[in-house]
Amino acid sequence: MTDADDSRETPEPETSEPETPEAETSYRDDVDAPDDTSPSSGSSDDPSADEPVDEGEVLFYEPGGSWWVTAIGPVLIGAVLAMEISGPGQVHWLVLGIFAVILIGFSVVQVHAARTHVSVRLTEATLRQGTQVVPLTDIATVFPANNGPEHQDWESARALGELPAVPRRRKGVGVRLADGTVRQAWARDVDRFRTELTEAHLAAHLRRDT
Repeated sequence: MTDADDSRETPEPETSEPETPEAETSYRDDVDAPDDTSPSSGSSDDPSADEPVDEGEVLFYEPGGSWWVTAIGPVLIGAVLAMEISGPGQVHWLVLGIFAVILIGFSVVQVHAARTHVSVRLTEATLRQGTQVVPLTDIATVFPANNGPEHQDWESARALGELPAVPRRRKGVGVRLADGTVRQAWARDVDRFRTELTEAHLAAHLRRDT
């Protein structure tokens, strides 16, 4: 056998294929893959956070104003219109129409404002004065009525609600809030309101402590 045959029959060295970094890729996938079990940032931790608070039974309520007041204007305009129709003179339709719009519009605005800012609603959990709602657990003390001649500090305190003072034809009930400030709750039937507020306040604190 010749040298040429030896060189022809010599097997060529096998070229090793580069190893694919499957292990490294798998490791990176494990590291970079998001954890499906982790809560998303947009989800709420407490699903009951958006649930409405149960205020319980309504214990005391004053609407602040009655809609029957809006009927005064139409009744007056109707009486004047009847007198003009039955009389010999001319009926002033335009003037009566303008006065009717003014009287009805003014009375509607007045009643709506009273029912918004002067209404009182006491439940087993909250006290609403106008548009302000105060949880009963945020009230630390309900002061008794002042039956003596001396002036009490709570009688000159700011009123609850958006009005700076106790509304007309209402009387105040002194309260100390949890932050230490002294305010006046108020109602028209102040004696019944004080009794209901005191009992509801004690019951709310007992429920919280148990």
